[in-house]
Amino acid sequence: MRLLRFSVLYMALALSANVASADIKSAEALREGDMKKLVFHQEPVAISTSAFVHEDGGDGFLADYEGKYVLLNFWATWCAPCRAEMPMLSELQTELGSDAFEVVTLATGRNMPPAIKKFFAEIEVDNLPRHQDPKQKIARDMKVLGLPITVIIDPEGQEIARLRGDADWSSDSAKAILTELIGQPES
Repeated sequence: MRLLRFSVLYMALALSANVASADIKSAEALREGDMKKLVFHQEPVAISTSAFVHEDGGDGFLADYEGKYVLLNFWATWCAPCRAEMPMLSELQTELGSDAFEVVTLATGRNMPPAIKKFFAEIEVDNLPRHQDPKQKIARDMKVLGLPITVIIDPEGQEIARLRGDADWSSDSAKAILTELIGQPES
C-alpha cells in the first residue's frame, strides 16, 4: 500500500513537471523583439530568502508571492531605462494581474521613499508596489548586476527566466509569453 502511494505521488509530480516544462518551451517559442533577451533557465534557480522593505514599512519576502507567477523587476530611481519601462510594467499589471500573476517592483540600493513616490507620480504609475532592497541584499543573493533586471518566478517560488536590461513589457510577445505561462487566454 505504501509503495502504491509513493508511486502515485511520483507520477503526479512527474506529470506536473512535464506540464511545466511544456509550458516553458511553448512560452520560450513566443519570444520576439526585446523578448529575445529573455533567457529561460534549463533548471529553476532558487530565489533570495532575505527580507525587503515592504512599501508599508514592514518586512516582506519573495516567498509571500508563492502560488502565482511573479514578474520581479529590480530598478532604481536614477535609472533612465527603468523610467522608460516602468509604465509598460504597469500596463502589464493592469492587463494580466490576477491571483495567478503579479508584477512586483523592487527598488534596489539607495532609493528614498519620497523619491520613489515622486518617481511613480511623475510617470503616472499607481498600481505597482514601491518595495525596497536598500542594502541590495536580495539583489546580491540573486546576482543582479546592473539595472534594470527582470526575473520571472514560478508559483513554486523559483526563478525560471531572466531578462537583463530594459524591454518592451507591453509588447504582444511579452503578453503572449506570460499568458502562456499563467494559462490565461489572451484577450
